Amino acid sequence: MLSEATMDARLKMLREMNDTSYRPVQQFALITLRTVIGWHFLYEAYYKILSPAWSPAGTPLARWTSAGYLKGASGPLAGVFRWMIDKEWTLWIDRTVKICLLLIGLSLILGLFTRFGAWGALLFLSLFYLLYVPLTGVPQPGNEGTYLIVNKTLIEAAAVIVLLAFDTGAIAGLDLLLRGRKSKRQRQQIEASVSAPATVVSQLNSEGNKDRVHS
Repeated sequence: MLSEATMDARLKMLREMNDTSYRPVQQFALITLRTVIGWHFLYEAYYKILSPAWSPAGTPLARWTSAGYLKGASGPLAGVFRWMIDKEWTLWIDRTVKICLLLIGLSLILGLFTRFGAWGALLFLSLFYLLYVPLTGVPQPGNEGTYLIVNKTLIEAAAVIVLLAFDTGAIAGLDLLLRGRKSKRQRQQIEASVSAPATVVSQLNSEGNKDRVHS
């Protein structure tokens, strides 16, 4: 049976787990960062899922596929993905990308299973970066900006690492709601286990007093 001191320590630990020591401006910055990254992934999924679509001029757009992007890759992982395309895995890759982008975007925006969403985002961004590592240092056709080693993909990956360093699920989102319910149940169980020994002692004392009265 756990002692009362142990029970108090567990209750204190539960309170500390649910407490975030971030200032309001820090919380706002972290949730904003998580939301905009989630929106980026969600809209990428939205566009890829809805394609084919129609252009503003009314002409049909071709169905989205990752084949062209992967064939043009020049990074360390380019050979691996070109081999997968040659093996006719393009359809599987396209479906996987769409579903994963959608789930990651929803996870980060809603704050649901936030750490899994952040790890998924980091994995995809790492893959995208390693497919197109900017090493030329000069403007490339069809790309905005000029990059050498560091590009927007790497910067976004670094932002995701910041999200992983801070538990944003404990600040806002559905994770916070789920944790609140879980910690409430745990607190009730601990409080019940704390009060149970006291109830037993009280009953024993009461029975002892009755025996003394009868004697």
